[in-house]
Amino acid sequence: MTDGRARWAVSALFFANGLLVGSWAPKIPVLMARLGITEAMAGLIVLGLGAGSLCVMPIFGAMVARAGSARAVRVAASAACSSLVWMSVMPGYWSVAAAVFLFGGVIGGMDVAMNANAVAVERHRKRAIMSSCHGFWSLGGLAGAGAGGALILQFGEVFHAVIVTMAVAGVLVLALPRLLEDRPAPEAEKVPLRLPRTPLPYLIGLMALTAMIPEGAILDWAAVYLQREMGASLAVAGWGFAACAGTMAVMRFLGDGLRRRFGAVATLRASAGAAMAGLALAGLSDAPGPAIAGFALAGIGIANMVPIAFSAAGNVPGLAAGMGLSVVTMMGYSGILLAPGSIGFLAEYVSFGSIYLGLAVLLLVPVLLSPLARTADFEKG
Repeated sequence: MTDGRARWAVSALFFANGLLVGSWAPKIPVLMARLGITEAMAGLIVLGLGAGSLCVMPIFGAMVARAGSARAVRVAASAACSSLVWMSVMPGYWSVAAAVFLFGGVIGGMDVAMNANAVAVERHRKRAIMSSCHGFWSLGGLAGAGAGGALILQFGEVFHAVIVTMAVAGVLVLALPRLLEDRPAPEAEKVPLRLPRTPLPYLIGLMALTAMIPEGAILDWAAVYLQREMGASLAVAGWGFAACAGTMAVMRFLGDGLRRRFGAVATLRASAGAAMAGLALAGLSDAPGPAIAGFALAGIGIANMVPIAFSAAGNVPGLAAGMGLSVVTMMGYSGILLAPGSIGFLAEYVSFGSIYLGLAVLLLVPVLLSPLARTADFEKG
């Protein structure tokens, strides 16, 4: 297996995972209409997706530790491939909720396994690739969200789910045979199904958590902030997250080179500084234009913080990569799950501008913990 083939195979898996997640977004209003449910009931379904991910991630972390990431990602990706079809054909509220829970589980399991395989490729190549892998995930998410609504509107949700399934299956046929075949150390083959007892992965997970909360805050509340507190039109308000997502995608493809040149610790600190400046600009702005520029700057900073944390977690000394990654992915993605509700509650009492300023201060946590990122460096000399 050549290094290049393995590198592009795992990148393709990130794209496929992003495509599935992006394709989920336009299905939410369709499911609401088909099931005749309220926003609150839909919110429980969405919460079930996150719960499924958090429940299954440790299982696949142990599978990575016992059998290697290539085997784990094959199991998870094969199960995830048709997962959109499951929820599209389920007839009732609870059956859809169960399908969405399973969807979250296999997507989360695939996330842990493919990140572990990316870590294995990094080790093998002695070269960082994690940021660009997450860049491919962003491209997949953009493709899924961008095309999903049009396909559903034109052909219906079942046809849309089948088309996405066929696209993902095509990617898997090409990518899965070309994965790097990593093998766990003999002493790791009987890793118990429990979370690590060393504090290091939890500290790295805290770093990922505090990096992902601002991303969730911009995703869910930037448009509301621009509309309600600055009087922006709906069309302008949509640029809040779009600006952040666009700069994030670009910086993720540049991030590996930056990490190779400056090192993981320095790159993380600079990224956190850019994110803090962007969030502060957004929070202090009194017009949509500067606020959108602030969100764009925040995206530049947020882009590479989580990939660096994932690389660091996969290389914690004395700990199997899958177990470290399961902790960090659980803690990191819980930030996206916790942010919407918590920020919505806070917004009842303080302005969104103040909240974004508070999130800028929150990023002092990864700055203080940045020395832990040194295990994400792979370059010699």
